[in-house]
Amino acid sequence: MKEQWLKWAGKIDALSVRERVLIALGGVAAIVFLVYFGLTDPANARERSLRAAIAQQRGRLAGIDVELGQKLAAARADPDAAARQRVATLTADNAALRASLRNTQKALVPPARMSALLQQMVQQNSRLKLVSLKTLPPAGTTDGNFADTPADAAGPVLPVTSLSTTPPGAAPTPGAPAPAQPAADDKARPLLYRHGVQLVLRGAYGDMVAYMEALERMPAQVFWGRAVLDATEHDKTTLTLTLYTLSLDEKWIAL
Repeated sequence: MKEQWLKWAGKIDALSVRERVLIALGGVAAIVFLVYFGLTDPANARERSLRAAIAQQRGRLAGIDVELGQKLAAARADPDAAARQRVATLTADNAALRASLRNTQKALVPPARMSALLQQMVQQNSRLKLVSLKTLPPAGTTDGNFADTPADAAGPVLPVTSLSTTPPGAAPTPGAPAPAQPAADDKARPLLYRHGVQLVLRGAYGDMVAYMEALERMPAQVFWGRAVLDATEHDKTTLTLTLYTLSLDEKWIAL
């Protein structure tokens, strides 16, 4: 071994100064390389691993914060907010519709005036005779469609007495009997009610036509239901008229 070292020393002594310097620098570089990769690189690897773990933990914490914020917001929110908003919208729409219906109702004959108005118009033509006058049950609607009222469902036949001289639109005579109120409906409350009367007239054909034309010329309007003319008996022509008006109330026509 000693001989080997002496041999290497002899070779080094035979080298020039420049060659010795290069060999020394190479040795130093080798030592630095070994130290770096033997000591520093593992430390850097551990640092990178720790940084990755920290970043992962921060991501988990951010996710937990987001989830916690969502749960807190859900706890503070009103679970019935959407339903309350829907109810408020429907209530406002209902109020607007009723206001529109009230404006329309102003152009129609009020139910309380309808029977007196029809009798007064018959009185204006002495050649016409009012045979009978029936009230029809009020029909309600929530969608604008009314169920047809059968003829046998009409109210009681009112006796035709001497016609009042009170002008149309005056308050009805106190004490007049009023038909019973219909049973309350368990379904949704109707927005609009249709009130009707059925009257039977007897007289000449021309007088009946004049009566219907007078009805059409009235400032306050009524709706035509049906008109049935019976001329089977000579000089005893009868006309059955069904007329309607509309109201926001179910209150029966005052007679």
